[in-house]
Amino acid sequence: MATNSSFQLFSSSDEKGAPGLGLAFLDSFEPALPPPPPPVEVFSSEMPYSVKFTVEQVNVGELTLFKGRVSTKEVLGLSNSDLVPGVYEGGLKLWEGSLDLIKSLHSEIQNGNLSFKGKRVLELGCGHGLPGIFACLKGASVIHFQDFNAEVLQCLTIPNVKANVLEKSHRMGMGETNSDAEAEVRFFAGDWGEVDQLLPQGHDKEKELTCSSECDAIDGYDVVLMAETIYSISSQRSLYGLIKKCIRNPHGIVYMAAKKHYFGVGGGTRQFLSMVEKDGVLTSKLVCEVTDGSSNLREVWKLSCK
Repeated sequence: MATNSSFQLFSSSDEKGAPGLGLAFLDSFEPALPPPPPPVEVFSSEMPYSVKFTVEQVNVGELTLFKGRVSTKEVLGLSNSDLVPGVYEGGLKLWEGSLDLIKSLHSEIQNGNLSFKGKRVLELGCGHGLPGIFACLKGASVIHFQDFNAEVLQCLTIPNVKANVLEKSHRMGMGETNSDAEAEVRFFAGDWGEVDQLLPQGHDKEKELTCSSECDAIDGYDVVLMAETIYSISSQRSLYGLIKKCIRNPHGIVYMAAKKHYFGVGGGTRQFLSMVEKDGVLTSKLVCEVTDGSSNLREVWKLSCK
C-alpha cells in the first residue's frame, strides 16, 4: 500500500467508483491505486495521546468553533503533502469549502429552510468535522463522521468534537440550557465504495434510493454534509452511490460545498452535477456562490429528491 511519491491536492485522484452510471469517460488516465483499507468503526477511546494536538479558534461569520492542528508527518509519516492518492486523502487540512458549508447551513437555518433538531446527520470526507460539529451544536440527534483515514478520525476529528462539545457543556454550566437528549456521535473510516457496510443508517443496495412515489419510506440520514469531496473524477461515482444508499427517502437532503472546477484533475461541481442530472434521481439547487478574488468559483449546492 506504500507509494513512492506524494502529491499536492488535486494533482491526482481517489479510488475508482462503482460502474453503472454510464459515464465511461470517468475511467480516464488516472493510475491504478492500492486497495483501500477495510472499513472500520473508530471509537473515541482510540485517541492517540502521543500525537500533539493544538486547539485554535476558527471564526465562521458570527460563529466561533474550535479546531485542532496536528502534524501530517507525526500522524501519517508524510511531510509537505496535501494528498497521497489511495493512502491519505487530505483530511488533516482545513479546506475552504468546510467554512463555506457552515456559513450556508447557518443561513439556511436563519431563513427557515433547514433545522437540525432531532435529525440524523452524516458528514462524508469529514476531516476536521466542523460542519458535522455545527449540526451537533444545532440539535442533531445522530451525527456520524466518515473519513478515508482512521488516523484522521483518531487524531483530529474526535478531539475536535470533544473540544467543541466540552465548550458547549461549559456554556450550559454558565447558564445556558438544553433540553435535547445527548446526541449519538460515531466515527467510521473507509473508502466510499465499502463504508456503507458499516453505516447504521444506510440501507440495502437493492433498496437504493429511487425517490419513486410508489416506494415506501426508507430509513437513512436526514442530512448528508460534504465539503471538497468531488475533486477526483474517478471517485465521484462511488461517492454518489454511497449518497443514494444512505440518504433518507423521500425527504433526505444533501448539502455539498466544492469548487466549480478543480484544475488538474477535471472534477468539480459542474461535472458532478451533470452526473446527478443524468441519473435522474436527485435534483440540485444552488445555495450560494463564494468569490474571494481568485478565478476559481466556490459553490454550495443542495440535493434532494425530485
